[in-house]
Amino acid sequence: MTNQFRVKSLILAMGVAFASTPVFAEDETTGDDDDAQVMVVVGSRAAPRSVADSPVPVDVISAAELGATGSSDMLDMLVGTVPSFNVHANPISDAATMVRPVNLRGLSSDSTLILVNGKRRHRASVIAFQGGGINDGAQGPDISVIPSVALKQVEILRDGAAAQYGSDAIAGVMNFVLKDSSDGGSFSVKYGEYYEGDGTSVTIDGNIGMPFTNQGFANFSFQLKNADATSRSIQIPAAQAMADAGNTFIQNPAQIWGSPEINDDITLFANIGVDLDSSKEFYLFGNYSERDVKGGFYWRNPHNRGSIYSNDGGETLLVGDLDGVGTGISCPTVTITSDNVLGNLAYQQIADNLTALGQNCFAVNEIHPGGYTPNFGGNVTDAAIAAGVKGDITGGMLDGYFFDLSASVGRNEAGFNIVNTINSSMGMDSPTDFELGRYIQLEKSFNLDLVKTVDMGWSNDLNMASGLEWREDTFEIVAGDPFSYLAGPLIDQGFNLGSHGFPGFQPSQAGVFSRRSLAAYVDLEAYITDDFLLGAALRYEDFTTFGDTLNYKVTAQYSFNDSFSLRASTSTGFRAPTVGQENVSNVSTSLEDGELTDSALLPPTSEFSQVFGAQALVPEESESYAFGLVYENGDFFFTADYYNIDIEGRITQSDRKTLFEAEYLELEALGVPNPRSVGTVSFYTNDFDTTTSGLDLVANYNAELFGGSSKFSVAYNYTDTEVTQFNTEFTDDFKVKRLEDGLPEHRATFTLAQSWDDVSMFVRANYYGEYYAVHVDWSATAKDADSAVTLDAEVSYHVSDAFKLTLGATNLLDQDAELIDFTGNGGDATNIPNANWGGKFYETSPFGFNGGFYYFKGTYTF
Repeated sequence: MTNQFRVKSLILAMGVAFASTPVFAEDETTGDDDDAQVMVVVGSRAAPRSVADSPVPVDVISAAELGATGSSDMLDMLVGTVPSFNVHANPISDAATMVRPVNLRGLSSDSTLILVNGKRRHRASVIAFQGGGINDGAQGPDISVIPSVALKQVEILRDGAAAQYGSDAIAGVMNFVLKDSSDGGSFSVKYGEYYEGDGTSVTIDGNIGMPFTNQGFANFSFQLKNADATSRSIQIPAAQAMADAGNTFIQNPAQIWGSPEINDDITLFANIGVDLDSSKEFYLFGNYSERDVKGGFYWRNPHNRGSIYSNDGGETLLVGDLDGVGTGISCPTVTITSDNVLGNLAYQQIADNLTALGQNCFAVNEIHPGGYTPNFGGNVTDAAIAAGVKGDITGGMLDGYFFDLSASVGRNEAGFNIVNTINSSMGMDSPTDFELGRYIQLEKSFNLDLVKTVDMGWSNDLNMASGLEWREDTFEIVAGDPFSYLAGPLIDQGFNLGSHGFPGFQPSQAGVFSRRSLAAYVDLEAYITDDFLLGAALRYEDFTTFGDTLNYKVTAQYSFNDSFSLRASTSTGFRAPTVGQENVSNVSTSLEDGELTDSALLPPTSEFSQVFGAQALVPEESESYAFGLVYENGDFFFTADYYNIDIEGRITQSDRKTLFEAEYLELEALGVPNPRSVGTVSFYTNDFDTTTSGLDLVANYNAELFGGSSKFSVAYNYTDTEVTQFNTEFTDDFKVKRLEDGLPEHRATFTLAQSWDDVSMFVRANYYGEYYAVHVDWSATAKDADSAVTLDAEVSYHVSDAFKLTLGATNLLDQDAELIDFTGNGGDATNIPNANWGGKFYETSPFGFNGGFYYFKGTYTF
């Protein structure tokens, strides 16, 4: 094997047992991209293989296919091309609105390892506190910052890989391969809008490749986008009744259910490589990204919202005495007898600050007379850089080895804010906009990888790989502005402290929390005979917080002939609890039995959590096996793969636990300060075990039809998750139902692409099976939703060799998401929990709730 070939073969030096099954790709890529669709390196330490010569499956998605979608968000692009990949829209979901969690093979977002150019991608700082059951408490990487214009291809390994990469690779691995051209480039502008006339988005992106000295390349990409918010809302009945009664401050709709507004979303990517000599190469790649996100929250009813407007369920208005006790003048009692408390004479005395009665008295209605709907959002910045040297070692004890020595650092920061709310304990002195503080995730790693081939007298040389990895993960909480967590003078009169909806992080919550790990691995792979490929990997990893773990993987493939082969794998894996999950503290608004409540999320090691039996987190542990077949005959390619993943001790956020007098007395005896300021508590726990099994089918066929080139692709996924054990103290049947049925068991896509000399087009049908639909995270609103089919289509006209115009649509026929039943279950008009929250569609729709989207795009290639 020549040095030049080995350098190219090991571009992505760390890895998983590699394999490939192609997915549909358009016929408008460059020659380099075409090669990438039949030859991939997704971490293999041997030479690249063809897509059929692999023991485990990988989807290979070209840059052209990613670009053939209406969305400019990487998450939405992948949903349309990978059936086992799911993303929820999260219209009202605290921090998950800013960084949407994803699911591969029905597992949580932090069960999929993300790589860029074969190097581990850092996590987002955002933790999904309300993750729709499956992602409750998940903290995965933010892949939405990766633009398609920067990518050569995406490789999705659908198999466990902890024995190669360590934590997180339970569901699989996604490797984003950056463009490495040294010349040429592109520039495009895309405009899109939903059929409803909202959600208008404009995306501008570009890429350029340049020589870097005479022996290298420098490839740069950028993307700038803005997207307006959407609304799929109806008026809340209680709000409409107040408006009808004369409250002119009620907004219509009072509460927005839709996608958030995204402003100034800028991303810059660079990928640089240069040959140092005939056998060594230096590489450097990284990104900087930033965006502002603004989303909706729940409407606060101006009659009955607890600790804000009333403390007796809306019978009387909560009124604060600004003079305190002992003035000799008491504030009037405001009895709520109609749908418009603003017309109540006793309230008018307070609002008009009349002498004697009502003077120096306070009600939140004076600031927010029509109730209020906070807007939650913030600023997300993401930056990463990785650099290294790789090549052949000549001389010494490591003579003949290929090495890859690298270092990387990644940082993600989310600064939170909330507007149009109140710190009611401050009375009239309260601001309505608050800076809540920040989460910062910082990860550092150093890697040394060594590869050597050894002649064992077999059909092919034995490929031996080994390596070391050092990592440090740090999670930091930065306190918010004082008004966002202040307990004002009215706190003792029953008013809420802190910015309502999401109190700011207090100094007592702030801090820097770190963990280090050291890992070593060995990987062997060889063709024992001309037809039999066998591989094995072993990895040991030691963490400073919870100890060590040892994992293995074995893969095999047997080829009966040039067309047909069988493949199989078995492995163990783990997912370490994140430093954020171990240490985060937060208070947020959530739904508890149909009532909006403020719940504290505290570390499992806190006194509050341990009152309910919480324990320090330990890693999730998994065992998986898979087997499948590959058939290739001319222009037809087919793969079928069955998989089974058993996970013990899955980490999730517990149900909210109510503190009663016995718990308060126990906490006071432990010396905990002010325990009665906390009403309910949740925490992270190793709570349940699951078995996930399924089947992936992929088929491709190329032909010359209709006077041009035709490509057909079918991809199908079946995933079934069963909760085999759970702790009834921390998890209820509702969460179990969401875990098992919250995503469609059946997903499929069928794609036809057609190209002629000047025109190209594609049509894709997307099938989504039945699923358990949930609204406002409450069991009373849930139902089994019907299956649905959506269509995507795009047509491009090549004005010249350099310029192309594109018209397309996603959800072409405007298929609605599951409609909310406003008459209650079974048509019982007395049971209408869904109508209380203003949503038109169930928020957990697997294809979103915004409906059809059309777009225009112009692309200039040079």
